[in-house]
Amino acid sequence: MTRRLLFSYLGLALLVLAGLEIPLGVIYARAEVSRASQIVERDASMLAEVTEENIEKGNLDALPDVIGDYATRTGGRVVVTDRTGIVLADSRAQAGTGTDLSGEPDIARALRNEPTVVAGDDVLSATMPGASGTTIRGALRLTYPMAEVTARVHRIWGALALAGASILAGVALVAFTLARWITRPLRTLEAATAQLADGHLANPPDTSTGPPELRRLAASFTHTATRLQHLLEAQHAFASEASHQLKTPLTALRLRLENFEPYLDPRAHGSLEESVGEVERLGRMVQGLLALARLENAATTAEPVDLDAVLTERAAMWEPLAAEQHVAVSITGVPAGRVWAIPGALEQIIDNLVANALRVSPPGTTIALARTPGAELHIVDQGPGMSASDRERAFDRFWRASDTHHDGTGLGLPIVRHLVHASGGEITLHDAPGGGLDARVHLRPMVGGRSRTGNGTSRSAQARRRQHADHGA
Repeated sequence: MTRRLLFSYLGLALLVLAGLEIPLGVIYARAEVSRASQIVERDASMLAEVTEENIEKGNLDALPDVIGDYATRTGGRVVVTDRTGIVLADSRAQAGTGTDLSGEPDIARALRNEPTVVAGDDVLSATMPGASGTTIRGALRLTYPMAEVTARVHRIWGALALAGASILAGVALVAFTLARWITRPLRTLEAATAQLADGHLANPPDTSTGPPELRRLAASFTHTATRLQHLLEAQHAFASEASHQLKTPLTALRLRLENFEPYLDPRAHGSLEESVGEVERLGRMVQGLLALARLENAATTAEPVDLDAVLTERAAMWEPLAAEQHVAVSITGVPAGRVWAIPGALEQIIDNLVANALRVSPPGTTIALARTPGAELHIVDQGPGMSASDRERAFDRFWRASDTHHDGTGLGLPIVRHLVHASGGEITLHDAPGGGLDARVHLRPMVGGRSRTGNGTSRSAQARRRQHADHGA
């Protein structure tokens, strides 16, 4: 922003200078040409009177001295003719004496008693009649080179350019100082915003410099950021403490219900088991809510992760669990290489989706972990699938399809979506070819990244916990 403000000030100053200096230079150039023309015309008139007097008296030998002295002093050229246009004297070429110039337009007009002043590109020319009243005795042509006039015009243009450059330099210095002063609160505000986005505001924006409006904005941001940090810290503290505080009474409640079993009528045992199951489901729901809260509170930056290595490691972990239900797990597609993901997100995403797929997969079917170009991962099962309306609501918290037969909490897919979005990706649900559900996870590929071989960190305990996450059906 400092650069844009500086360029704006300089552009405005340049426009003003151009509007002032260009017309001034043009006016000066015209004035110089006009002044030189007047001087040449005046001198030509004076010389014409002197030469006419010498011609009248027949003193032709004095003409070279008169015009030669003037030409030496001024650098001009003087040509004198008689009344027929024959050259009587030439200050530069004495050999030209006797040349007939009557055919030249300016000489012809002067012999008709009509003076001529011409400002050309190279010379200024003034041709005057040498006359007494109506008697024409000759003509005089005075030519003056434009080089000196042009040099003076160029000097004034140079002076104007130098003055403009000096003014622009001064404006640039003042503008840079002013722009830095104006944008300083914005720079500190930008840095503070980046810190707040990372989860902690260590350096509040500067509220002591800059325009009053920006100082007030920085102060308001600091107040808002402080309140937001307090709220986030309170929420994080709740998420950290609620797990222990809620787990203990739920565990105690489940144990008390189980202790009732010997004292209940056998006909009530079914209700007791349902009650224990609901308590366990409530415990899983609490764990899911706390996990989701911790994910939302965490400010984590995405990092390059080897998708192929993680996929291989998670498939190896799930194969024994799937084999117990006579379900196979396969990896297909070309290696995807490295993708961007927040730490630990890929493992949780795959574990949740595979656990959901395993829950609905009939015996003898296969769960396919398919990789497609563009860093897109497909988790495909051969279960009952989901309707279009159910797929639209599958990522809503606590939502479960009406025909579901498992004890999920409705939080598994929302957790997966949050992890995918936090990693800069997108997840959608589609019908799988031949029946079942196709969960498509599109991740950001790392440009120029190559797949690395090796085993990922084991997360078996986490995977078993994710088995309780929802499929959303």
